[in-house]
Amino acid sequence: MSDPRFFVGLMSGTSVDGVDALVLALQDDQLEIIACHDEPYPEPLRLAILSLCQPGINEIDRLGVVDRDVADTFAKAALTVIDQADLKVGDIEAIGSHGQTIRHRPSQDKTFTLQIGDAHRIAELTGITTIADFRRRDIAAGGQGAPLTPAFHRVAFGIGGNATAVVNIGGICNVTLVDANDKLIGFDSGPGNTLMDAWVRKHHDRPFDQNGLWAESGQVNEDLLECCLNDPYFSAAAPKSTGPEYFNLKWLEGLLEPLPYRISPEDVQRTLLELTARSVAAALDNEPLAQLAVCGGGAKNTLLMTRLSALLYPTQVITTKALGIDPDWVEAAAFAWLASRTLDGLAGNEPSVTGARGYRVLGAVFPA
Repeated sequence: MSDPRFFVGLMSGTSVDGVDALVLALQDDQLEIIACHDEPYPEPLRLAILSLCQPGINEIDRLGVVDRDVADTFAKAALTVIDQADLKVGDIEAIGSHGQTIRHRPSQDKTFTLQIGDAHRIAELTGITTIADFRRRDIAAGGQGAPLTPAFHRVAFGIGGNATAVVNIGGICNVTLVDANDKLIGFDSGPGNTLMDAWVRKHHDRPFDQNGLWAESGQVNEDLLECCLNDPYFSAAAPKSTGPEYFNLKWLEGLLEPLPYRISPEDVQRTLLELTARSVAAALDNEPLAQLAVCGGGAKNTLLMTRLSALLYPTQVITTKALGIDPDWVEAAAFAWLASRTLDGLAGNEPSVTGARGYRVLGAVFPA
């Protein structure tokens, strides 16, 4: 048996609440999470990041400062989780840093993606080789640059035989499944929590709707739901990916404004939750699944999990904890694993998922 190799995974998603950090041990094709840590963003930094997620004035100067400050938060998270794992910096082979996405434009006329969090600075502050910028090579090869987690889902959860799907419900929702021919399929099905989080923040100044309780106080408005589901993104064929640049409050308000009557805020929230649930169910329509495993923040939304169970019955809806990884840590683990692939010169993308012209080694290496 070979000695374990240790990697740190760093992830901050479209919810922009902080950095998920973990230490992943890889040994003979087995993986184990050794320690986990959540490093919240300071509020001024969180707001600065959000301001960069939409076009605005003086973007380059603001980007330079935020790129540095995000890197500092990522480096702090990495050093903290290494200490929690009772390991030394020298024990870590590499850090896999997803960075913080501030733009993802996968449309053919202006395709690009941008994640910030200066990897030079992370390597300098931690003394650990850092691998970052995972998405742009796939885009250069004609892909969407997303989602990148399906390849990890297959390895980590052993999904195959078209029996299990994995759905990550973060800000955006992405789906992973293996079809009857063992072909890996994955794509973004649409908004996960991003619209619900933005709406509850606007009306109650809270970062999210705890357990879906506010949504539960409302009723689904079928007119609004129909308007949402009529968006062409939902009927577009995969490969496809999206982000909060597309599904945001401006998008929602553009649908609310033409309606001939006012919808109460709680009914809007309930409808947004239903939009997430129904778009996931539609994405998995006609797939003979025994299990659907949910990860990401949406796994904690009791009402959302209940609706998924009802819409997908008799498919069993569980969380990835039942498959060995807590829902909070799946994406950070994926980028630790992707870092190992990069160092080993192995492909990290799945062309059947992203639409790239072929398999590519992802990420840029920033030596310690």
